[in-house]
Amino acid sequence: MFTRRAALISAAATALMLATPAFAASDLKLPRQKVDLVAPPFVHAHEQATTQGPKIMEFKMTIEEKKVVIDDKGTTFQAMTFNGSMPGPLMVVHEGDYVELTLVNPATNSMPHNIDFHSATGALGGAELTLINPGEQVVLRWKATRTGVFVYHCAPGGPMIPWHVVSGMNGAVMVLPRDGLNDGKGHALKYDKVYYIGEQDMYVPRDEKGNFKSYDSPGEAFTDTEEVMKKLIPSHVVFNGKVGALTGKNALTAKVGENVLIVHSQANRDSRPHLIGGHGDYVWETGKFSNPPETGLETWFIRGGSAGAAMYKFLQPGIYAYVTHNLIEAADLGATAHFKVEGKWNDDLMTQVKAPAEIPAPNTN
Repeated sequence: MFTRRAALISAAATALMLATPAFAASDLKLPRQKVDLVAPPFVHAHEQATTQGPKIMEFKMTIEEKKVVIDDKGTTFQAMTFNGSMPGPLMVVHEGDYVELTLVNPATNSMPHNIDFHSATGALGGAELTLINPGEQVVLRWKATRTGVFVYHCAPGGPMIPWHVVSGMNGAVMVLPRDGLNDGKGHALKYDKVYYIGEQDMYVPRDEKGNFKSYDSPGEAFTDTEEVMKKLIPSHVVFNGKVGALTGKNALTAKVGENVLIVHSQANRDSRPHLIGGHGDYVWETGKFSNPPETGLETWFIRGGSAGAAMYKFLQPGIYAYVTHNLIEAADLGATAHFKVEGKWNDDLMTQVKAPAEIPAPNTN
């Protein structure tokens, strides 16, 4: 029987034959570097600037379909992920490098998957060349020709695209200028730490009593989930896969005086990141390092289907809440992270002149 699934694979194979490059990987006489990816919010080791020539950067990601708990009420969610995390890992290269990705879809999965790199050129960002069934793998290579932070996501076709994206299949790539970041005026900018925050809107169906439903497989959840998705009202809006993923014992850490680069992606909806008690010293709101950063922002805007970056030097110790400044989503739906910052308090920046006390009685004299 010729199913839609078979048609998708056939279309991908046809595109592959039409788009096969005129040279093989071995024809690129470039050094290779294998990169071990790490789960967000952390980022694999990398150089901020390089004097070396372009390389072929080798990455491997395994697609994992799994049930996860997404809030403190025990709500379960049928996730589809790159490398088991929501979002998938941040991949860092330099302009002019080649990204060579081995994408693996284990036989234990139930769905065909692929990957669309917003940072790549041609073949639907690679989606036409990477559609694979369970039990298959594919190798894609593309050249990093423009700098910035960019989204990647699964795009298997039709209504499968938004479903796979909101089920967790999204992440980001950071393409750094070879000489590193700058302030738009030629002055170098360096970060002491970098964190990757992937914002995820989720659409969990409810039963007739209003309780969240649970499913045993992604396919079983699709019909009900699609009905919720069409209403465009998420049940959860979270950072890094679940409510509380980046708070409490999972809070992000920094020290007073450290420059922290925050990469923030949202593959589906608009977002408004805001660091309560801090600012965006330098903000690439559209995520593209070829544009000069804006400075001193209180809140910035991440367009749905894109990623942005902001750098801030922490000046005071304490707990900073990093939220989407649709505060309903932050407070009620889960889109909150915490930075735990150590260091010495600066009274010149802020001090409590008088502690709370009873209002004094009016002076009648």
